[in-house]
Amino acid sequence: MEKLEKKELIAAYKGRKEIGGICVIKNTINGKMLLLSAPDLQGYKNRFNFSQQTGSCVNIKLQEDWGNFGAQAFTFDILEELEKKETQSPKEFKEDLKTLMELWHEKFAADILY
Repeated sequence: MEKLEKKELIAAYKGRKEIGGICVIKNTINGKMLLLSAPDLQGYKNRFNFSQQTGSCVNIKLQEDWGNFGAQAFTFDILEELEKKETQSPKEFKEDLKTLMELWHEKFAADILY
């Protein structure tokens, strides 16, 4: 890879939109859900897909059911996206995600959440 091409790729990566948000991993067998906030939704989705393919559990809270029901019993869905503003620091973006998570947490009964 040439030096110029590498610099262009790095610049494109740094200039991409940062999309975070709220996602849910749902157990399709018993209906329980794990509600998560992620500063990089696509990255978390990729991690989930990799975990499904390899059979490794993506989150410790799911480990028992992941072992009992298998990786294919779980689905990944994005509930809400939030774009990081150019003026926001990573800390401010995480605070916004935390607030959004609290709002989504109120929408679900505690007995169906991991």
